[in-house]
Amino acid sequence: MKYGFVIDNRKCIGCHACTTACKSEHQVPVGVNRTWVKYTEKGNFPNTRRIFSVMRCNHCTDAPCVEICPVEALYFREDGIVDFDNDRCIGCKSCMQACPYDALYIDPETHTAAKCNYCAHRVDIGLEPACVNVCPEHAIISGDMENPTSEIAQLLAMEQVTVRKAAKGTNPNLFYIDGDEASLNPIATEKSDNYLWSAQERGVGHFAKAAEKLAFSNDDVLQTLLENNGQSAKAEEAQNGMKSIDVVMGKARRTYDVPDKGILWGWEVSAYVLTKAISAGAFLLIFLAGILGKMNAVSSETMWWGLGISLVFLAATGLLLIKDLDRPDRFLYVLLRPQWNSWLVKGGYSITIFGGLLTLWGASMWFGWAGLENIIMWGTAIFAAITAVYTAFLFAQAKGRDFWQSPTLAIHMLVHSFMAGAAVFMLIGTFVENSMDWMNLLRIVLISGIVVNLFTIAIELITTHPTEEAKRTVDMIVSGRYKNSFWGGVIVFGNVIPLALLYFGGMNGMLMAVAGLIVLIGIYLTEKIWVEAPQRIPLS
Repeated sequence: MKYGFVIDNRKCIGCHACTTACKSEHQVPVGVNRTWVKYTEKGNFPNTRRIFSVMRCNHCTDAPCVEICPVEALYFREDGIVDFDNDRCIGCKSCMQACPYDALYIDPETHTAAKCNYCAHRVDIGLEPACVNVCPEHAIISGDMENPTSEIAQLLAMEQVTVRKAAKGTNPNLFYIDGDEASLNPIATEKSDNYLWSAQERGVGHFAKAAEKLAFSNDDVLQTLLENNGQSAKAEEAQNGMKSIDVVMGKARRTYDVPDKGILWGWEVSAYVLTKAISAGAFLLIFLAGILGKMNAVSSETMWWGLGISLVFLAATGLLLIKDLDRPDRFLYVLLRPQWNSWLVKGGYSITIFGGLLTLWGASMWFGWAGLENIIMWGTAIFAAITAVYTAFLFAQAKGRDFWQSPTLAIHMLVHSFMAGAAVFMLIGTFVENSMDWMNLLRIVLISGIVVNLFTIAIELITTHPTEEAKRTVDMIVSGRYKNSFWGGVIVFGNVIPLALLYFGGMNGMLMAVAGLIVLIGIYLTEKIWVEAPQRIPLS
């Protein structure tokens, strides 16, 4: 048994009955939707066409939201329905990043994720989903796709159907008859802010946009339409009877859509990537000194500073992770109710074990357990490295964001950890006496780290990207919204300037400290762009 949906676009009239029925059935708050109708217009006036596409959860056979959910709040039923338990949800928003179809949202009342659950409570008693029951044109067909006598199975056998984003490999179970690429492909049309409920008012993401005004004058609409379609004519020329309306109908455009959810993972995520880089890097630098036979160059005071920095910034990482949750009161669910396929769980346990091993290492130094210290350091180094890079694998599970699928992201984060560790010790060197061998090691590590970091960034941006979404993210970084922050903040300020200070400044302690501080700022700017930019690509 496997339930699915067919949307017959030959019949849909865009009446929104499915949307309102869904809201009524599940008491969905204003401003968020489990089911919605997207309007797209094509053609040149007067030969135009308006396309209505019903959007919702695809109940994928290989649903990435289920895989990434750290607490099994999302799960598969035996009948193929992807259901949701909001009593377990911690509001981490990972599922929203993983879903390529923008099907999930944060409920502003419960602060947990929610989505279409196929009206499972109705299906269990033999009823159809509310949207199917209310559709006046029978444009939504549901049922068991594995039952050859069911209407949906017969439609799938006889009609040519399409799905959204088949290349994602999620095997969606929502099919469209007469589906139009201009409507089903989110980047085929530009996202606009000039229709009703076009921006999220509350409840989703820390950077959700304020709701737009609900009324627009003809002048406002015309001005926006003309600007969005690259017309040089001024809006005033179209005021008289809207005579110039044909100039805006030359390409497909959205005329009605769901709210923009804004940036789901904001500054807290960028900051925690930096803090865990500092925590892991502070230990890895001391471990590296031991591997290279330079442990005698590391003073006892420096080692205690390294331990303290690792523990403090690891605690800061945990606090930032908790702050980013919409249900911070449930943060322990990650450890107590784990879903082991999620890298959020693996990362949570790695951070916990790393913290425990750091404490054990401190105890071995305090009590002089020389025989155990080396063994403890090797184990701690392993979990320091995992802590440094696990977020790369978490981002890779966020299949809705193509730019995060880069195979070099783990290298990117590991390099940042060594850079951050060296930078912090350079700052400490302004008030803690260190040997020249130790300071020279820090200088070499940071110079090498910056060079490798620049090379890694180049690979991430220059290599051919397989999807248009990833290409658009790169364009946004290098020549669009983030170009000033990237070229000026990341490349020049965060990498080139400290590289010059370290290379030409030699062993000057003050210049090394300045270079370290700049590097830390540069790492944060890099992570801010890398976290934020992919989230600006529309998913629906």
